Amino acid sequence: MCGSAERGWGWGRCAPSPLLLLTLLLFAAPFGLLGEETRQVSLEVVPNSLGPPQNLLHIRAVGTNSTLHYVWSSLGPPAVVLVATNTPHSTLSVNWSHLLSPEPDGGLMVLPVDSIQFSSALVFTRLLEFDSTNVSDTAAEPPGRPYPPYSLADFSWNNITDSLDPATLSATFQGHPMNDPTRTFANGNLAFRVQAFSRSSRPAQPPRLLHTADTCQLEVALVGASPRGNRSLFGLEVATLGQGPDCPSMQEQHSIDDEYAPAVFQLNQLLWGSLPSGFAQWRPVAYSQKQGDRASALPCHSSPLRPALAYPLPQSPIVRAFFGSQNNFCAFNLTFGASTGPGYWDQHYLSWSMLLGVGFPPVDGLSPLVLGIMAVALGAPGLMLLGGGLVLLLRHKKYSEYQSIN
Repeated sequence: MCGSAERGWGWGRCAPSPLLLLTLLLFAAPFGLLGEETRQVSLEVVPNSLGPPQNLLHIRAVGTNSTLHYVWSSLGPPAVVLVATNTPHSTLSVNWSHLLSPEPDGGLMVLPVDSIQFSSALVFTRLLEFDSTNVSDTAAEPPGRPYPPYSLADFSWNNITDSLDPATLSATFQGHPMNDPTRTFANGNLAFRVQAFSRSSRPAQPPRLLHTADTCQLEVALVGASPRGNRSLFGLEVATLGQGPDCPSMQEQHSIDDEYAPAVFQLNQLLWGSLPSGFAQWRPVAYSQKQGDRASALPCHSSPLRPALAYPLPQSPIVRAFFGSQNNFCAFNLTFGASTGPGYWDQHYLSWSMLLGVGFPPVDGLSPLVLGIMAVALGAPGLMLLGGGLVLLLRHKKYSEYQSIN
């Protein structure tokens, strides 16, 4: 009975069960953020009604009671606008005359507006390069002498239609600097491969992030570009919109299991609010070879999120078109590799992957191998105790059955 609970702070003896708390959390969450096991996913390069094709990719993932919209574009720096709605009937509206103008506000909308439960954006603003030749501290920040960064707003990108693959729900933005006097990218390119999913699964290639129907994967690959130093480390500057005046939070999750990404026991998450909400998720590892094995694994370091007020960021037209002239941007850097060990210099190749989604981020369960080891480790003492108990029981029974000859 709860009526006899003592006065004071806390729940006392009337504490709700964990199941009740979870139920209350789920009912309090907007329908668009609860997640769905499967979705009907479509990819479309939005046609430009005013002229030549533009790189505007719309991924629409429709569930029973919600729709996720991922709008990717290389107009300006590569960027994505993520929108979750609480209806399976929401649509994307593009006003090309606004979007392609110097003031693109209002050029991108998801309708009906009152169905939107969450929205945010990521902008990949600069490709960074550092000379790590004389750096011995692998945790140094920055990881070496910086070269002038490449502004991704000044890259020329392929026609996204040529890489659209409905079978794998993927498309690739591939670019190089428009002005390249030193021909650094004469035989190279920077690629952003985007892939959506209709259900939960895991890719065959490391880092094998567990994805769901509520996520979209981005793989960034730098291939064939000539580094400006013998021991160059590369990185990305990433900007995002804060939810209100504060920056999103960055979290680290640790595990005892490294089956899917050998020697990597950590998962990094960018959270735009208290769960369920929007998130980005990645393992702190990149690879210097296409097959992505343990020998080619590079550490991936994330800097703390910082308000992007000290210097101007390259503007994304689609972010401005959807959110208007907001200035509450936050930025962080990702750097790949260390001054020792494998690096981009091995094969002039670098790749890194992340997930972007809405709801509760995917959580890896323990692999069968780890479960088996735990079962053996925990089961052996139990078997020894059981065996000892049986021996004592049998000895006691033997003595109790002894009868005197008198």
